[in-house]
Amino acid sequence: MTDPAWIDAALTAARPQALGALLRYFRDLDTAEEAFQEACLRALGNWPRNGPPRDPTAWLIFVGRNAAIDQVRRQGKQRPLPPDEAFSDLEDAEADLAERLDGSRYRDDILRLLFICCHPDLPTTQQVALALRVVSGLPVKRIASAFLVGESAMEQRITRAKSRVAGAGVPFEAPGPEERAERLTAVSTMVYLIFNEGYSTSAADTPRRAPLCDEAIRLARLLLRLFPGEPEIMGLLALLLLQHARAPARFDAGGSIVTLEDQDRSLWSSGMIAEGLALIDKAIRHRQAGPYQVQAAIAALHARAVRPEETDWTQIDLLYATLERLQPSPVVTLNRAVAVAKTKGPQAALDMIEPLAPRLAGYFHFFGVRGAFLARLGRAEEARVAFDRAMALANTAAEAAHIRSHLDQLTLENPATIPD
Repeated sequence: MTDPAWIDAALTAARPQALGALLRYFRDLDTAEEAFQEACLRALGNWPRNGPPRDPTAWLIFVGRNAAIDQVRRQGKQRPLPPDEAFSDLEDAEADLAERLDGSRYRDDILRLLFICCHPDLPTTQQVALALRVVSGLPVKRIASAFLVGESAMEQRITRAKSRVAGAGVPFEAPGPEERAERLTAVSTMVYLIFNEGYSTSAADTPRRAPLCDEAIRLARLLLRLFPGEPEIMGLLALLLLQHARAPARFDAGGSIVTLEDQDRSLWSSGMIAEGLALIDKAIRHRQAGPYQVQAAIAALHARAVRPEETDWTQIDLLYATLERLQPSPVVTLNRAVAVAKTKGPQAALDMIEPLAPRLAGYFHFFGVRGAFLARLGRAEEARVAFDRAMALANTAAEAAHIRSHLDQLTLENPATIPD
């Protein structure tokens, strides 16, 4: 329990609540982040030697808070930091801190932190980017990939957001009901992207990144408790549950990706599927269609199909058409093209995605899907070029291996296309 992998997972899981509590205490984002980093450094030195604390999150909050206070005192009065031994016995402090956290006005520091990051003084793109970086600690490269922008552009966006929070007098207070409703869209987007970050991973990274999926589902449940009559939050939670239900079947024993069509559906979580289906059915009854409800409805059609051939691709195509109207995006159109290929053939699907090429020139899935359509049309050389580009853009070893399997199959079926 004290090996580096466990410690890394514990620090990752504790980050949102610990940082939220530290921000509530210091009311300064940089101070809170520095306090958390200092606590992580002390954990790396303390936990392997003394064993993991009973409550890692409370330990990090307590140590981070005291380290930051001592840093402020040292800067102001030149007083030295206390020795590490001062933090060796945290049992009573942890229990007291946890009790006070549970009784705070805004009961969940993570959710409170999300609403602060999604303050209306910030542009929406900066809100979500800042929340992803601060709350979940996601690398800038992965955030940039989610937004289909360059890494340097995303770095600048996050820096501007942090500067604006620091310089514009953004209040570090829990927002009231009206303000929470105003920020709900940005917070929902951030929760969805946290889930996507955990879901879009390799089998090798799953033990470390999977907690992000669990965290996103937990946050979605909290949102639904705050907004119990909001159909889009019902749709969001339904979508996350239906997607996460497939997790046990997404990779084979060797860590290779198993496509949705080839997954062993008996491995899917029936409990998550039942909850997700009930939520989306309840949301649809409100007759207030939104993007998360539509995506959840698509996932529900997959979940209801006992066998791949029973999937209602015509209805999925119609739902994606609705999603294109509600939330126009080249990625939505790319996903719709997969359904079109099932109902109208690969040529119709290829014609649909070709105009997307300039906007998705750096997107792995575009070239993987394009290569698959070309291969089905017998255009082996063009398919090879698309698959090669997808290989270059792969985010994980599993994605690269998946494309390599397509290339190998293409070579078997078209031996004349083997490059010299």
